[in-house]
Amino acid sequence: MPDNALPLVISAPEPRTLDLIFTPPQLALFRKKYRIVETTPEGVAGLPPDVLAAARYIVGQPPIAPETLESLKTLRCVFNVETNLLNNMPYETLFQRGIHVVTTGLVFAEPVAELGLAMALNLARGIVDADVAFRQGKELWGGDGNQKARLLSGADIGIIGFGDLGRALNRLLSGFRTRTKVFDPWLPPSILIDSGVEPASLDDVLSTSDFVVVVASVTSENQGFLGADAFAKMRKGAAFILLSRAGVVDFQALMDAVRSGHIVAASDVFPEEPLARDHPVRALPGFLRSAHRAGALDIAFKRMGDMVLEDMDLIDRGLPPLRSKRAERETVSRMRSKPVDKN
Repeated sequence: MPDNALPLVISAPEPRTLDLIFTPPQLALFRKKYRIVETTPEGVAGLPPDVLAAARYIVGQPPIAPETLESLKTLRCVFNVETNLLNNMPYETLFQRGIHVVTTGLVFAEPVAELGLAMALNLARGIVDADVAFRQGKELWGGDGNQKARLLSGADIGIIGFGDLGRALNRLLSGFRTRTKVFDPWLPPSILIDSGVEPASLDDVLSTSDFVVVVASVTSENQGFLGADAFAKMRKGAAFILLSRAGVVDFQALMDAVRSGHIVAASDVFPEEPLARDHPVRALPGFLRSAHRAGALDIAFKRMGDMVLEDMDLIDRGLPPLRSKRAERETVSRMRSKPVDKN
């Protein structure tokens, strides 16, 4: 088949790259099956009219103005490989035209959940602090090194948010026989019960949990909703683990709660990234830090390419995408997560 007869794909995947999300064989197949026009997100609107008119797919999450969308006459799906559903395109018009908007964020659920489990175990057993003490010749042996240690097994766990990441975390916790409560106002209780967790109010999750894990997306309704009052409701000595986005917490209040000794905490995300060198959280005892690396594994990125290729094949055959997660008309405009700056 001549190249100009192949379905056309506009590729603008920043901050990803095609080499990042595809294995070499996947990328070769991608280029064999489709005519790829590569550009920047800002360059999409300036592409030649015939390119815009012929585009079947967009890989990326470029800003799409209404007038640009009018030129995308044969567009069938936008594959968001940044994974945050940005408020930068006319979603209502996309839905009216039957154009799918999908995200490959599911690839991050398992890797992030695993790091969250590791953080919980560390906060329970003081693994990092014990290692640092050992390096400094200040280690405490046996029971002397376990004065504040506790078990994750059989603990009371609270999960705030129960999307793909919350479900992945719950699967990992099943082997620890935890008593798990979940707060997620976007889900009916039956879905939580079917997953083996107890539906609960936010206050109940905060006040009755040994470990509170936050995996909720930032929306127009929950920015900064976990503040001083929320942390004060937690059990003394409880652990607070932030895995989704820093925008859901009052970060200063979180640091204050840790500094006071009321709780301990861990976070993979921060209000500004990269974080300023003199930010006080860097030297805060009782706070375990990770540089937004929970999901950034090569195996996860490569799964994106597999998802994109399989869903394109389904759409080419007149079927709906099944591997990627579809944006929902009722919720997509509420999303407020910041885009990632780099891989």
